[in-house]
Amino acid sequence: MIHTCECTRVFHSSVANLPCQLHHTDSMTSSTSTPPEREANKKHKEFVSCRQTLHFLVFFGFMANYMLRVNLSLTIVEMVGHHPQRNSNLSGLANETNDDTLTSNNTSNKLSTQQFDWNEYEQNYVIGSFYWGYILTELLGGRLSEVIGARKVFGYSMLFSSFITLLTPLSAKIHLAAIVVLRFLLGFLLGVSWPAMHPMAAHWIPPNERSKFIANMMASSLGAAITLPVCGFIIDTIDWEAVFYVTGLLGLVWSAFWFGLVYDTPAVHPRISPAERQYIEESIGQTTVSSEKALKVPWFQMLTSRHVWAIILVHGASVYGFFTITNQLPTYMKNILNVNIKENGLLSSLPFLGKYTMAMTTSTIADFLRKKNKLSVTAIRKLFTGLAVFLPGVLMIVQVYLGQDRTAAVTIFTLSLTLNGAVTAGYLGNGLDIAPNFSGTIFGLANTMSSFGGSLSSFIVGTLTNHNQTYGQWQIVFWMLAGTYMVGALIFVLFGTGELQPWNSPDGMTKQDSKEVIPLKKSKSES
Repeated sequence: MIHTCECTRVFHSSVANLPCQLHHTDSMTSSTSTPPEREANKKHKEFVSCRQTLHFLVFFGFMANYMLRVNLSLTIVEMVGHHPQRNSNLSGLANETNDDTLTSNNTSNKLSTQQFDWNEYEQNYVIGSFYWGYILTELLGGRLSEVIGARKVFGYSMLFSSFITLLTPLSAKIHLAAIVVLRFLLGFLLGVSWPAMHPMAAHWIPPNERSKFIANMMASSLGAAITLPVCGFIIDTIDWEAVFYVTGLLGLVWSAFWFGLVYDTPAVHPRISPAERQYIEESIGQTTVSSEKALKVPWFQMLTSRHVWAIILVHGASVYGFFTITNQLPTYMKNILNVNIKENGLLSSLPFLGKYTMAMTTSTIADFLRKKNKLSVTAIRKLFTGLAVFLPGVLMIVQVYLGQDRTAAVTIFTLSLTLNGAVTAGYLGNGLDIAPNFSGTIFGLANTMSSFGGSLSSFIVGTLTNHNQTYGQWQIVFWMLAGTYMVGALIFVLFGTGELQPWNSPDGMTKQDSKEVIPLKKSKSES
């Protein structure tokens, strides 16, 4: 078993005795006749509960997660910047640009002068190597989170990924192969991140709040939106190497807070109030089992379920589009729209800001509709999936004809990724609807399949645009995006469901079979 690093243990010990609810002890007194949900809301109205702390750290965790992922997408544009006195080096080793070249490019204030002779194939090779590792741990991450807990899986993933990010500039200077290996390891570690959150939600988040919790994962888009312009500023004022140092250090800081404040279930949290724990456990009820021994995965029922495959296929289509835009937008901005590095970072961030805004808005609406029984869970998931995945496909067709115009292209990209944020109210949390006990495994399967799209996207774009950066070649990319988006959405609309599946709960296993580490304490009003 891997032990928490020394800095994490020190931080953990310093916060171990902090109350999870920051309120006075006399506020704990209330009538025992008050319903658990109303009592919990009353007590935590103006203070930070354990559930709110989890929301907060997941939000910033996925921001940091995507900072570690997308920092290279913009930075690579500067790493292979075309300077007139840069010598060719087919092996991919770094070359030094002289002071005259830097001065002619108005970058004499930069600390780093090293750049690389990587052609389009090699650049996409570096970007795509992340997904080779990412594919390998998606399913493992989901299942491991169900067995040992999401706290360890997500936490160590971010901790070690942050260290790896700090080593990126050194690896690039050593050889092209070195940075490829490092990005592979980064993908291997971060592959567990998204599947890990579904088991966490299954234990901590009541069903009527799950869309909003899943929307916290879309802080990844906000992380990308912040990272791209900040990276552009750092590159312009310091150098490209500083990008990796800044994002890596932010990841380390977040990791310390995560291990100090987050636990896998309310039952093992040492600082949770009795009211909050009771509210969570009663809201979740019998759908999620917290047992000493991990439940056996019903592989046959899962892999033969059309509802599971609907999730897998629409997720693959959505992520293919997202990866293509995320990884290739800075390159498109530079080569087709002739945008400089600072404008590139700002304009490339707009779609991510829109996506996060849409994610929060639609998830709030979805939770409201579910709580008030305005629509069935199935109808909610299909409605927002259509909005999030089908309409971006339509917009990619528009991009085929208008994408050479800078204003039109930025507008279309922004609208497409903005609409895609509605996946949080659509299929993204659907595994929690149909099988919360195995939601990590389901999402692991979906993300494993979709990760092939990341590698495929990099390969296709690299092949189409190698020594041929023309709008005609990018039109082919947009047609492929349109078809992928629309087919994926139609599959989910036809075969998706929000109904709990019978294979979620193995025969004989109930909530009473679970082993709770910390007994439920009574509040002062109950003693």
